[in-house]
Amino acid sequence: MTGKIIAITLAALALIAGGAMYYLQVYAYYEDVDFTQEMLRLTPVDDETPQAIPAAAQVGIDADSSPLRFRACFETSVPLETLRAEYATYPNPVPLTAPGWFDCFDAETIAGALERGEAEAFLGEKNIAYGVDRVVAVYEDGRAYAWHQLNNCGETDYAGNPVGEECPPREDFE
Repeated sequence: MTGKIIAITLAALALIAGGAMYYLQVYAYYEDVDFTQEMLRLTPVDDETPQAIPAAAQVGIDADSSPLRFRACFETSVPLETLRAEYATYPNPVPLTAPGWFDCFDAETIAGALERGEAEAFLGEKNIAYGVDRVVAVYEDGRAYAWHQLNNCGETDYAGNPVGEECPPREDFE
């Protein structure tokens, strides 16, 4: 009888702990982003200073627990051809999955559109946090999506390997 009570107690604790971990990962730390015009920017081809682009219908989430949790959906009136001519494209964009409840951001759909050439990825801002870039994908019809992605410095450093001289000092970000 005592063994059954212990087993049931352990199973109940495991379920409670699992539910708590799921909640903490998917819901707890996210907050809605209160957008300012300066938040949605792209980096010009000939300058490293990001410039704000016109944006409407902005919806976004972010969390203090990780710089990679930022996701945003918005619309821009700037034609894609103009963006391609004036702003730096982003090599190897990989949209990160958003929580299921943030339904405007579908990472698989965005990745597919990028692969098929239906959307273009641009460098929003380099090193928005140490080793993390803001990437913005824009469709021909003006739909746009933004997320944070590890850059080479971030991937190298977070893997525990020494970073090269091209990476900014980590102290500049703390």
